[in-house]
Amino acid sequence: MNGNIGRWRVRARAGALAALSVVGVTGAGIAAADPAPSFAALLRQTEASPRVAILDAGVAQAEGLADQARARPNPTISVYGENFGGSSPYGGFGRTETTLQYNHPFELGGKRASRIEAGRAGIAAARARGAEGRVAYAYELARAYAGAEIADRRIALAQDEVEEATADLKVARALVGAGKEARLRELQAETELNTLQSALEAARAGRTVAFAELSALAGVETPYTSLSESLLDRLAARPATGPIDPLASVAVRAAQAERDAVERRIVVERKRAIPDITAQVGVRRLEADNATALIAGVSLPLAIFDRNRGNIAAAEAELRGAEARAAVVRLEARAAAGSAQALIESADLRAAAAEHGLATAEETYRLAGIAYEAGKSPLIELLAARHGLGVARGVILDAAAARLDARAGFARLSGRTITGDMLP
Repeated sequence: MNGNIGRWRVRARAGALAALSVVGVTGAGIAAADPAPSFAALLRQTEASPRVAILDAGVAQAEGLADQARARPNPTISVYGENFGGSSPYGGFGRTETTLQYNHPFELGGKRASRIEAGRAGIAAARARGAEGRVAYAYELARAYAGAEIADRRIALAQDEVEEATADLKVARALVGAGKEARLRELQAETELNTLQSALEAARAGRTVAFAELSALAGVETPYTSLSESLLDRLAARPATGPIDPLASVAVRAAQAERDAVERRIVVERKRAIPDITAQVGVRRLEADNATALIAGVSLPLAIFDRNRGNIAAAEAELRGAEARAAVVRLEARAAAGSAQALIESADLRAAAAEHGLATAEETYRLAGIAYEAGKSPLIELLAARHGLGVARGVILDAAAARLDARAGFARLSGRTITGDMLP
């Protein structure tokens, strides 16, 4: 009896430790190769990932557009002849007038200056979007890293459940063979074991999916098969947190930068409606007089039909949309900042309560095992106690995941990684 009591106690404690141990536990048949580096190292490696390349390309595009905005309009050179190939006296080339002309456009109304300002604002907006994208990427990568770890631990929990159900089935068979239990009890134990084995296979499939998602997010072609760091355990200790300024979040800054860039584009479109002049200077050869003369002139378009009103209206509508989006982002940031601290406190309390619940479930399962072996309680009570223990272990894992989500959300609002590092 004492040996059985010790066996149940050790098995229950082993299940709890498996759920809280450092990641690296793999399912049966899965080779522990190609481990993912620590989260901080993985985040550094992802600087070459497609997700980060997209953000960098956006900044490079804005810089290219800003550089192009500094360009002035190109001049033109024209050559043309007059008064030849016609009727007398212009039948030949004796009265031909040949002109070489240089045409230089001048932008009026500060068009180039407005384009340069719009280009600078575009770069600022692209960099703000890049910063926001990097923070969001770090958030998603942390959740994927934790998701892979959680999937690993769910396999450990499922394996413990199968092991304990197998031991319960052996006891039930022994009692049935001794005539102390009906055959029905053995069938109940077998059904429970089959259900848990099915759950174990589902956990293994979930692990494959989780590691594939982490690998894809990290930008690696060969999926990781294990982790070299426990992110959940690293966040078990509560970090020092303080109030968040919602208006300083990367999302708010990006939305405001977008709004400012659109406002600069409105100025560009309004100035584009101002007509430009083209100065003309050239030289003309007069064959009939065997003489050369200078010519000069100015051309100015008449803004009768095209006054750029459509582009101006479109830019103004874009500004209204950008202002509305910025307002939405500010409201969301204020709401998230107000709840971030509460979510962290709630997750910590939930984790503490889960620990107490696990201790209670372990003791319940131990006592149920003793009572069942002694013939003082039915099998259904032992199954219920073991199910309660499995639920308690799962609750601990869920609480750890909720704590990570709360920390990750706080870090995202703070513009940092979940480990507290500043992003480039």
